[in-house]
Amino acid sequence: MNKAITEGLDFMPPAFIDGLGVWSSGAGTPGSPRYSNDPNGTLVASDPDFGPCIEIVKADSPQRLRYTGETPLLPGCYLEISARVKLVSGPFPTVRASGFAGDVNGNWIGGSLTGQGPAISLDEYGRIYTVRAIVGSGNRTGVDMVWGTEPVYGHFGIDIEGSNGAVVRVESIQIHDRTDVFHRKLMDWVDVRDYGAIGDGIADDAAAFETADAAANGRDLIVPAGTYYLGKNVTLLSRVRFEGTVTQAAEHRFILRASFDFPTYVDAFGDERTALTKALQTLFNFSDHESLDLKGRRIQLSAPIDVAAAAPSITTFGNRRAIRNGQLEATDSAGWDPDMVTTQGSYSDANPLELTNVSAVASIEVGSLITGFGVGRDVYVRDRNIGAQTLTLSQPLGRANSQQSYTFTRYKYLLDFGGMENVNAFNISDIEFLCNRRANGVMLPDRGIAWSIRDCWFSRPRTRAISSKGTACQGISIDRNQFIAPDDDVPVPQRNSTAFNINGDDAKIRNNRCVQFKHFAIINGGGSLVLGNHFWQLDDDIDGENTAGLVFTRTSNKSAVVGNYIDNMSIELANEHDPNGDVYGNGFGKITITGNIFTAQKVPDWFTFIKIRPRGNNWFMNGITVANNAFKVFGASIIDRIDEYDDAFGTLDHTATRDVIFTGNSFEKVRDKAESPVTVRHEQTNVNSSWTVQFDRFLPFGGELLGVDGVVAHGPVQANGGATLYDMPWAETRQGGNSNRVRLHWSAGCTGVVQVRGRCDAPGD
Repeated sequence: MNKAITEGLDFMPPAFIDGLGVWSSGAGTPGSPRYSNDPNGTLVASDPDFGPCIEIVKADSPQRLRYTGETPLLPGCYLEISARVKLVSGPFPTVRASGFAGDVNGNWIGGSLTGQGPAISLDEYGRIYTVRAIVGSGNRTGVDMVWGTEPVYGHFGIDIEGSNGAVVRVESIQIHDRTDVFHRKLMDWVDVRDYGAIGDGIADDAAAFETADAAANGRDLIVPAGTYYLGKNVTLLSRVRFEGTVTQAAEHRFILRASFDFPTYVDAFGDERTALTKALQTLFNFSDHESLDLKGRRIQLSAPIDVAAAAPSITTFGNRRAIRNGQLEATDSAGWDPDMVTTQGSYSDANPLELTNVSAVASIEVGSLITGFGVGRDVYVRDRNIGAQTLTLSQPLGRANSQQSYTFTRYKYLLDFGGMENVNAFNISDIEFLCNRRANGVMLPDRGIAWSIRDCWFSRPRTRAISSKGTACQGISIDRNQFIAPDDDVPVPQRNSTAFNINGDDAKIRNNRCVQFKHFAIINGGGSLVLGNHFWQLDDDIDGENTAGLVFTRTSNKSAVVGNYIDNMSIELANEHDPNGDVYGNGFGKITITGNIFTAQKVPDWFTFIKIRPRGNNWFMNGITVANNAFKVFGASIIDRIDEYDDAFGTLDHTATRDVIFTGNSFEKVRDKAESPVTVRHEQTNVNSSWTVQFDRFLPFGGELLGVDGVVAHGPVQANGGATLYDMPWAETRQGGNSNRVRLHWSAGCTGVVQVRGRCDAPGD
């Protein structure tokens, strides 16, 4: 007996010898006829086989024998109704165990409910036959009378069928609890079938699941083999074990409160993609779970996981959530093919974040990467207005024409949050993104703050590991990740890969390793900390171009690049997203580059490690510190300089340079060492009152000599005839064709040796 269900209940009817007043020839309900005053039922005091028994003459169709007591039938309880019978005389009948199913109001429950067990033919006089049937709530193998959960009691007995006149003796009606036969672990779990679940994939089993869960009371819930359709949101508080699977509409949630992990969802839905979608839906819709553990599983996907579609009711989410510990792999499928549209659009500097008059705007997806003449790197479609034929952009387009053609490419991402408006504090950790050159990694939502992506592997994304089409990268932490490029087999200029882009402020980029991407990061934001990363690039073309690992596209970016290992790549300071002027008047700068290791091999002599590439004219440098770095070139290569000013698309006003410091750096196989302030030794051998001292080899970024901090004589400065001059010269800066020399003016013609400390920046306010 299953004590957890039936403890304290007595199912056995009284013996016939105790009186026939509780035995009915009808349904067994109150008011039905009793055998105590029915001539067709007689008590036999002593049968040689049965002892006391009842003898019934069949006079009705069927002839019933029912106990009038209400035998309780609880969900999860299985009863065996049995009787030993024999034919005394008359026609050969059939006999079945049977019952009347009653609800809480005492009404009969009919419909498709089975009221009889299997028939036994009595085809031999005097032979003892046993008639039995199992009755219970669940549709299980071996259950003859499946009653579901609506009946709460039964009137049980037997039905005699066939021709009238048969005389049958019945030893007794036995009712036994057989629940333990159907429950494989006593008191350990509850079966959803015991509470009315059908498992045919058609009937709605949601209510049965909820009822079984409520009855579990700390035990596990078992979902046996079958397909269980759930027609609404279902939340289960118990631990669940799945042998069968569930099916549910996309908009309905299936919340496993005590079993919230990916393997359980796979068991529940039988399909990894559906399981991940449903688990993410739960993650965003239930407060009891802060993280989804993939349990180290590899999930093979033939198309992106659209998180917005998985949680359609969620557009803004502010609580911390996480997904961790597993692999997402892009399989060979057309589901990863990018959607590409080339069409015309109008652009104006007066409205730099909008494209207007866009043909085929309905075909352009939000999150598309924009390419075309004058378009800067990593500019995305942030929103669209189909009726107005406009697109909202993540960045200004730069040097685009007022009317021109653009290409919009919507790449597919393993995890795509692009359809969500605002998600804060989302954490992705210990996930390996096996992109296989088919898919990209993660598309961030439109807005958000304090995301964290750490300890992940991004293996060969199609073009991007992480993309931000808006400002969800505000305050993002990208820590301890590995980025493996998809296009390392082609020369660097032909590569199209970027590990990630940043559009917001306060990014923390720490301890990552990036291998062979065209760019490590495109950063348009201020307050970025780039610490302890290793990013490198190499190909076999010694005379080919090596591209920037870090590209800062905001002029005044107030960022720090500290303690990184930068190998065959460079740092680029650019303004391609805003070539029309610095609205703050701060110029290129507010950046500290210190304590880094820069190395290069197999590079041409014009290779450089730090570049400024202005778009537009009359920009200036303001607040650039390059200090205590090591610049080393390996092998046969020797480079001219570590720094470069590229004036192909714009100019710097060197007279406006402020607070530029290059100091404490070490150099190996670098011909001209950038330094400012820098001390230059000058020896004047011919008598002259005006000495010209050259600084052109030292001043960074083609700078002009704007200041002289000091002049120190090494030995006497001697006038013509040998007299020593004791007065100081005055300095005239910005001399020579490139304004990178100083002229020292003495009171008289003289010779001597001096050390002059000059700089490319002028004293400022």
